[in-house]
Amino acid sequence: MKLVRLGAVGAETPGVLVGEDEFVDLSDTVGDFNESFFASGKLASLHKVVADRVAAGNVEPVGGRRFGAPFARPHQILCIGLNYSDHAAESGSDVPDEPIMFTKSPNTLIGPNDDVHIPRGSLKTDWEIELGIVIGKRSLYLATEAEAEAAIAGYVLVNDVSEREWQLERSGQWSKGKSAPTFNPAGPYLVTPDEVGDVMNLDMTLDIDGIRRQTGNTNKMVFGPAFLVHYLSQFLALEPGDLINTGTPPGVGLGMKPPTYLVGGETMTLSISKLGTQNQRVVAGPVSTPEEK
Repeated sequence: MKLVRLGAVGAETPGVLVGEDEFVDLSDTVGDFNESFFASGKLASLHKVVADRVAAGNVEPVGGRRFGAPFARPHQILCIGLNYSDHAAESGSDVPDEPIMFTKSPNTLIGPNDDVHIPRGSLKTDWEIELGIVIGKRSLYLATEAEAEAAIAGYVLVNDVSEREWQLERSGQWSKGKSAPTFNPAGPYLVTPDEVGDVMNLDMTLDIDGIRRQTGNTNKMVFGPAFLVHYLSQFLALEPGDLINTGTPPGVGLGMKPPTYLVGGETMTLSISKLGTQNQRVVAGPVSTPEEK
């Protein structure tokens, strides 16, 4: 299944995409695709609900509806650094012996086609196409990777937008280079594992204004999704609806010679096979909060 949330910011309707441009509205059955929904175990039962509604003709055109992030703001966003062997080489870094983990503020989450804001004072805002994992049930001290795989609700395309100066030149605090507003577009849909198939063989591309910058495949991941979920569960509790960003292939602005960053006015186009396509316009962010005006 392809879970979607359609509509204006803060008023998204949960549903399942059927075909290319129709969806089944589940707002009468599902309050939202959020922590309580995933914890309830109702995801598995949606197959029959959707099939019955499709058979009855209860489908609607997507039309011009906005795609929101396909799940509500999570309890936490966890990120894995240097998880593609070819990106580690591009960065001049060794492949890590264990996953490098950092966090990203949950309020960075936006829809797949929403504007990305360059934060105030930024000179090094960068792009990163990534495979995202959404957790389906609370996971702590999982015994095996098989248990970890069973705990995955689905996969999603994400853009792990980063501010490199703040990430790398400000006392090594990666999280502060990752957590500006709008820095985590996700979607257009959350795809359940049965529909993704081999998650370790998905093609990935990212273009800036039509110019290919990133080309990769998940087969270059150092640590795969099941390993990551099992590994992380040994250190912290993963909650239903949590997002794990699993790393990026080569081609980021930081790795270009000379390094090249977003300045505003660009369009980023991202695609992962089975997981859809995103298009974000890059704009200057607000220079102050309402309280500062």
